[in-house]
Amino acid sequence: MIKIGIIVGSTRPGRKAEAVAQWVLENAKAYRNDINFEIVDIKDYNLPLLDEAVPASYQNYQNEHTKRWAAKIGELDGFIFVTPEYNHAPSGALKNAIDFLFAEWNNKAAGFVSYGSAMGVRAVEHLKLIMCELMVANVRAQVMLSLFTDFENFSKLTPAPYQIDSLKPMIDQLASWTEALKVLREK
Repeated sequence: MIKIGIIVGSTRPGRKAEAVAQWVLENAKAYRNDINFEIVDIKDYNLPLLDEAVPASYQNYQNEHTKRWAAKIGELDGFIFVTPEYNHAPSGALKNAIDFLFAEWNNKAAGFVSYGSAMGVRAVEHLKLIMCELMVANVRAQVMLSLFTDFENFSKLTPAPYQIDSLKPMIDQLASWTEALKVLREK
């Protein structure tokens, strides 16, 4: 069974990413029981601003927090990034967490669930470019949540019912790509 990590892409106090990730997890599990989904919250890893002296592509990690993060990402087959949009980009905390590693991301697939006043689409565009450099295949389908229509009073997640319908093709595409890339990961 493939393992998909639902990456909580914000560490900000009052963040919405945690609730969005939980919504993704509940609906993903209800939809597909042939995939092992789990939430991976970057906040739990207490990653400081990138503090490894050697580039991640060498995998010569010196810090325990990096080794712990690398072990978690390394055991996953694919990812669903839950990202806010801050200033037309993903959060600095998410970018920092991504930059800690290289090989652990390679030959895997990623889907995206974004949110913001412009539904987080610009944050996802940034992430797709970053994923290409890390040899992560991006799936086309994505979920875009609006702060205006999918959150009550801009805070409580209350997604429109059609959002579940947008989650399903993203999961299906992600599962297909994750399975296809398994051959490369096993080399």
